Amino acid sequence: MTFESLIKGTSKSLSDTGDICLSARAIYKTMGDTRAVLDSEEYPNTEVQKNRVLTLEEWQEKWVNHKIGFHQEQGHQLLKKYLDTFLKGEKALRVFFPLCGKAVEMKWFADRGHSVVGVEISELGIREFFMEQNLSYSEQQIMEIPGAKIFKSSSGNISLYCCNLFDLPRANIGKFDRIWDRGALVAVNPGDRKRYSEVMLSLRRPGFQYLLSVFSYDPTKHAGPPFYVTDGEVKKLFGSVCNIQCLEEVDVFEERHKSWGIDQIIERLYLLTEK
Repeated sequence: MTFESLIKGTSKSLSDTGDICLSARAIYKTMGDTRAVLDSEEYPNTEVQKNRVLTLEEWQEKWVNHKIGFHQEQGHQLLKKYLDTFLKGEKALRVFFPLCGKAVEMKWFADRGHSVVGVEISELGIREFFMEQNLSYSEQQIMEIPGAKIFKSSSGNISLYCCNLFDLPRANIGKFDRIWDRGALVAVNPGDRKRYSEVMLSLRRPGFQYLLSVFSYDPTKHAGPPFYVTDGEVKKLFGSVCNIQCLEEVDVFEERHKSWGIDQIIERLYLLTEK
């Protein structure tokens, strides 16, 4: 029995139990997987970060000052692991990267023949992506969004918009088959999450797949970002129109996290699909 068939067979239990990741742990047990699957807790104080706000200028300063510990030079390992599940063998997909930074995964998809569109507030981050990936590009103003620019690879299959994500719908960027949300929902100010999810859901094509990465840690010890996002919050934001499956949760604690005052941080990977 494949992982995909097990997931499909448990879709009803996922919605019934209210604990998406618990159902995923049961799947691993069924498969006889010997890897440690963490029974991460939901921290009770979920409101402590709700009024936390970072401005766009503060995010731009992070790039200028090279405070980009969120960037993964080798790409995201869970995406790599579930890439075939995410793509389903389909060709010439349109893939959206919200708050893309200089994510190397954009080139992964482009090299497989897919069309990549990203949005990022930092022009520096976008330029660094093209430079580090050795890609030539052009740039032009976006008439619909004053002050915004679009950067396009010479091959034409990577287009990165430099603007506020919430202004992006004005550019009429079309719909997408796939959305890879890593470092986006967890970076958006908690008070903007509903608006963010509405933008994301407005971009989906029929048959879409949305891969979402979030973090769980004690929010009383670290103010964020990245912000703590609960299982229940994912369901509240996306559950009305999406089936939600927790593919995996892993301990991603590193030495740098000690400065946050925490001793555990769990990453959860969700697959959202059309109901």
